[in-house]
Amino acid sequence: MIYFELIAAILLILAFIKYLWSKKENEYKTSLLATHIQTSTELKKTLAMGLYLRFCKELDENIASYSSLYIKQDPIEFEAFVADVIQKVRGGTTWVTPTSGDYGVDFEHETKEGLFLGQVKCYKNDLPFDSIALIHSNMVKRGAAGGYVITTASFTSKALEYANGLNIELIDGVKLVSFWLASLSNAEQEIKELIPDVL
Repeated sequence: MIYFELIAAILLILAFIKYLWSKKENEYKTSLLATHIQTSTELKKTLAMGLYLRFCKELDENIASYSSLYIKQDPIEFEAFVADVIQKVRGGTTWVTPTSGDYGVDFEHETKEGLFLGQVKCYKNDLPFDSIALIHSNMVKRGAAGGYVITTASFTSKALEYANGLNIELIDGVKLVSFWLASLSNAEQEIKELIPDVL
């Protein structure tokens, strides 16, 4: 009888040690994951700011003050950049509308689900609801399946509230960067498929 109690006690002690070990290992993994997520979010926020600086409208004297290493493009080119990213990530076909007379629609995205209308804003401040209202008006007028409002910044609380239930996807700078990185990854995968491995 004492023999069985001794074995049971040893098994309980071993189980407790295993529990403590597992708990410590899980806490370590959770800590690593939290650090990675925080670093990833900070990186995406930095890249979103970089996209703003790349495409924002500048006075001519400011452009000369940038390093020749930096990419500086016109805000109109931001529309084509975003349309390309959306097409690579979501599929379908996108095209950029003319710069004038577009009624606030910067690009159109034709998918299996239908037509989606997009407006892009290279802003440093959070976007108000005006752009959402404009895209929604165009969606109703054209019978579009949905819409996008995309910015390098974020959205005001009123904008988020206004967009609720309108089938308009709000894409802030961090989400845009995530899409951009995914589109680069998709392009890399396509290249790998086109070029056979050379041994």
